[in-house]
Amino acid sequence: MPPMTQVLRSVCVYCGSRAGQRPAYTEAARATGTMLATRGWRLVYGAGDVGLMGEVARAAQSAGGATFGVIPDHLFPREVGKRDLSTFIVTENMHERKKVMFMNSDATVVLPGGAGSLDEFFEVLTWRQIGLHKKPIFLLNTDGYWAPLMSLLDHIIAEGFADASLRDIVVLADDVPALEAAIETAFG
Repeated sequence: MPPMTQVLRSVCVYCGSRAGQRPAYTEAARATGTMLATRGWRLVYGAGDVGLMGEVARAAQSAGGATFGVIPDHLFPREVGKRDLSTFIVTENMHERKKVMFMNSDATVVLPGGAGSLDEFFEVLTWRQIGLHKKPIFLLNTDGYWAPLMSLLDHIIAEGFADASLRDIVVLADDVPALEAAIETAFG
């Protein structure tokens, strides 16, 4: 295993700025942060210190991992910008935030979250669908959280608005060990 200070890959994690209703979401966020750090994969995320975002970052830091956070100026107070990251960037707007996060990562993982997480997911999914990148996209399906989204993607395909290949772009992992194995496979 590479030393913790040597970052071989970076994984962008999109997730809620809230903790959600189930303790399993917080547990999965912590386990994701720890897993990334122990694998020597840098966490790239929205730089918040609240909700699942904060849990992922604190766990990665506690495990000795590198952290790269990007937050737009207008969300700094609301998401409590986490300044003690390895890299901390403040952007002018959400579009710039998403671009910086995407450009500094090799894969995307989406944990449970709300509209912002969905926006981020659909943007990287669309970019992959139209050939702008080939980075892998993973959904951590904690307690079946993303099952309705997968049904929606199947519906979009069944109704003729996308090719079946759209479904193949997204890798669904039911827990963090499965997520880790899927990322390892994707990274080769």
